Amino acid sequence: MSKTVEFIFDFASPNAYLAHKALPPVLARTGASVTYTPCLLGGIFRATNNRAPMVQFADVPARMAYERLEMQRFIAAHGLTRFTMNPHFPVNTLTLMRAAIVASEAGTLGRFINIGLEAMWEAGENMADPAVIVRVLDAHGFDGTAMIARTQEQTIKDRLVANTEAAVARGVFGIPSFFVGDDLYFGKDRLAQVEAALA
Repeated sequence: MSKTVEFIFDFASPNAYLAHKALPPVLARTGASVTYTPCLLGGIFRATNNRAPMVQFADVPARMAYERLEMQRFIAAHGLTRFTMNPHFPVNTLTLMRAAIVASEAGTLGRFINIGLEAMWEAGENMADPAVIVRVLDAHGFDGTAMIARTQEQTIKDRLVANTEAAVARGVFGIPSFFVGDDLYFGKDRLAQVEAALA
């Protein structure tokens, strides 16, 4: 039985932040590890004809109110009191996700994810702005300028596209998505099922 969970990931999703913060106790209880696969949420949506809930249910106010209630319940259940909606939401994370590929190649993806998520969903930074990304990364010991420069390399662009296309081919239609072996679990509210599969 697999002891690794793969997290299909984009900083653009507030639910990705919430799932990321709620995941460590699951890993501790199961003795499992996590691998993060950076994918572009917008690319997933385009490829699967999916839309963000705020668009899909814009004309269903009761559904949107319930989505907000469920988010608050999850935040309370997991004690995620530092979360705040980003004032720049929705944020175009293309440059940030390419930088995640750069970090992955350097073996620093885990730390990069923590920094990016906290900047997005705790500090309210505009992480669509390359200058902001550089400032945030520099403040945490990365060479932000060098990383942003590398996001323009074709191999980096191609790897993000390839990750995204591969995720879609495996059935992914949104983020956060998780794989335990070949089994797909979608959404932060499926973490209990992920834990059961890992156990």
